Amino acid sequence: MERTGETVRVHTDGVEIRLTVLADGILRIRAGFDGDFAEESYTLATTAWPDRLDDVLGDERTRVAPAPCELDEQDDVVSVTGGDFRVEIDREPFRIRVLDDEGTVLHTDVVGLGYRQDANGRRIHTSEISRDDAFYGFGETTGPLNKAQKLITMSPKDALGYDPRETDPLYKHIPFYLKLNRRNRKAVGYFYHNTYDCDFDLGRERSNYWPPHSRYRTDGGDVDLFLIAGPGIREVLRRYTVLTGRPPLLPKYALGYLASSMYYSELDADSDSAITEFVDIAGEEGIPVDGFQLSSGYTTQDTEAGAKRCVFTWNERRFSDPEGFFSAMSERGITVSPNVKPGVLDVHPRLAEFTEADVFVTRSEDAVAVSGEGPATGAWWGGPGRFVDFTKPAAREAWRRWLTESVLSKGTTSVWNDNCEYDGIIDTDSRVDFEGAGATVGRLRNVMSNLMCRVARDAVTDTAPDARPYIVCRSGHAGIQRYAQSWAGDNSTSWESLRHNVATILGMGLSGFPHHGCDIGGFHGPAPEPELLVRWVQHGVFQPRFSIHSVNADNTVTEPWMYPAYTHHVRDAIRLRYRLFPYLYSLTARAAETGWPIMEPLISAFQDDQGVDEVSEEFMLGDSLLVANVLEPGARTRTVRLPAGEVFYDAWTRRRCEGGQVAELPVDLGSIPLFLRGGGIVPVAENPLTSLTRDEVTDLRLICVPDHDGRFTLYEDDGLTRAHERGEFRETEIRMTAGTHVRLRLTRRGEYRSPVERLLFDVVRPGRCPHRVLVDGEEVPQQLHRGRFDAAGEGWHYDIDLGSVLIKTPDHGGDRTVDISFEPVDMIGM
Repeated sequence: MERTGETVRVHTDGVEIRLTVLADGILRIRAGFDGDFAEESYTLATTAWPDRLDDVLGDERTRVAPAPCELDEQDDVVSVTGGDFRVEIDREPFRIRVLDDEGTVLHTDVVGLGYRQDANGRRIHTSEISRDDAFYGFGETTGPLNKAQKLITMSPKDALGYDPRETDPLYKHIPFYLKLNRRNRKAVGYFYHNTYDCDFDLGRERSNYWPPHSRYRTDGGDVDLFLIAGPGIREVLRRYTVLTGRPPLLPKYALGYLASSMYYSELDADSDSAITEFVDIAGEEGIPVDGFQLSSGYTTQDTEAGAKRCVFTWNERRFSDPEGFFSAMSERGITVSPNVKPGVLDVHPRLAEFTEADVFVTRSEDAVAVSGEGPATGAWWGGPGRFVDFTKPAAREAWRRWLTESVLSKGTTSVWNDNCEYDGIIDTDSRVDFEGAGATVGRLRNVMSNLMCRVARDAVTDTAPDARPYIVCRSGHAGIQRYAQSWAGDNSTSWESLRHNVATILGMGLSGFPHHGCDIGGFHGPAPEPELLVRWVQHGVFQPRFSIHSVNADNTVTEPWMYPAYTHHVRDAIRLRYRLFPYLYSLTARAAETGWPIMEPLISAFQDDQGVDEVSEEFMLGDSLLVANVLEPGARTRTVRLPAGEVFYDAWTRRRCEGGQVAELPVDLGSIPLFLRGGGIVPVAENPLTSLTRDEVTDLRLICVPDHDGRFTLYEDDGLTRAHERGEFRETEIRMTAGTHVRLRLTRRGEYRSPVERLLFDVVRPGRCPHRVLVDGEEVPQQLHRGRFDAAGEGWHYDIDLGSVLIKTPDHGGDRTVDISFEPVDMIGM
């Protein structure tokens, strides 16, 4: 044992292992297989040590002092205590065991298998597990939410038309997971700080010679584990996103309907007119839309090999005037996100320019011996191609210049980065710059998408300094949440995808990435049947990213109105999403502050309830709404087991449902099963919104469920600029006190002048009309007639059908207090 500052160095007969408590609840265990313990991370947002890439990340990285620790050496066991941990290191046989401050074992190495290198040079870490352990996270995966006894591979692929239950891997590389012990209900996070391809065996492998175990195996680099204590899942996520970063506050239109289809940009001519016509039709159909994700067909050029997609070019037959197209879309309130790819075909008309700029991944030593120096080539969409090396400063600068000249200058502040998995480079020994130090693409391909998104963000900032950049990216490594919104790639059109994609999104939320979604209606395959389209839209309106996007194999185009007899169901669902905007936008602000999911698994929201451990299809939207979408064809009922210890109300009928019991709801094609949680507060727009970009919430409805005390923070700003970074925002803390006297207290802070002019409190209390209502200490009049209430500027009304007290009052922008008295009144004996 040796101590260097706050780092404990463990010398073994194998590799050296170093332990550092980064902060309370975050312990670093690093087995130095490479021997140099080099600090050169693109991933970490918080460190307690100098890093070679500090200048590269700049103000994205925070340096903290490591937590102090105490070292106690005994004959057989060495103890390291600090930061809510006690680490016990057995000398012989060697083993590391980690306990929390209550003495609960969080992690134990398997003796004899702890830290190894196999004959192929892969580095392996093996941990003891129990049959009571459940495993969640792992970024973007298929199958059920709990990955116990699964084998998870992280080697991102362009997984077109993947099987939503079995395909492995998908598009992301996020080597982080949560282990939950189902007996003590405590969670612990495992983040393996490494960019090589890797896999996880979560108890799938069994051997009589070893206890039940999980295994992490990576193609290279150190076993660099950040162990993150809970005990709550949310606390693990909060600490994990301190480590890897939290998402920015996206522009508000990112929560709108993001239209797309490959069809429009693949037309023979006049794609621009077809797209603007689509937006106009949406308006005629009464369907709000805020964005258009422009597929890569706009870059198609006629080459010697035929029509090919060539990044940073425009097809003049399809888009004769790109600036005019962007202007026309902006006039309609639409932000266009053009598709940009990091691969350059060998037949690209600008290949010589790109080659001269020396921006590509280069050949491996073996390839150089055969072919000489030059760019590495690999499989690319349309034929052989080369790949931009975003670990090279000069390449990043050139890419920023080309992106600005060819895309951003046309009139957008949004970029859709696509096909950035780099899986077409088969020779993983091909070389990248790595900020001058040199490395293989096998080591760093998984971080390329992060760097590409960072360049895009910075380019937008240079072009439009006060606009919020909106970057969308299909791939990503840990930390991608700092830069982009994402989706689970090219899913297939099927009921299976609708159902199993839910767990895929929830898993991303449990991996520090809240802004995720899946293509609505399915991207690849035949057109969705009418019922499937309706159900997918009804589910999709709750996804953090809502985009209907397709490349249907039968030449159809998935659009909201493709089945006219069903369009009203699609319209109603999309309008519901827009009504929920104040709630959703506040949840994005919460995610930026905490790293918590927007669409949250029940196991995270109700961690003490064993009955939700395996739930993958129902979820919470924030703390107040439980969503139980219809995901099966021909359904006439929807059955959901509600979390124990809670009270819920059917959001539409206000029927009370006890937690821990099964609720069975009758459903038809228009049904969207949704529950209000007791103690919940849900702000919704009362005035219609046809555009998040152009419309403001002037009438705000606050749905309050006072079965017990509750609170919610409503967040508001202009939604488009970076003025919020200068303090121009408003937070309204809504505190609800339950009981015979219900009190709602609104406390405002911030400089932003809210557009809200009127408040409507919707206080759920079936079968109980109040005695009186006071607003800011002044009694307001009761209106028994609903029509008179609707016409009044202020007053209250008990809606006996809805089971709610409705209280209307002007909002002058200051603090407000509403008191509702439900005390019994004896009118006969008074």
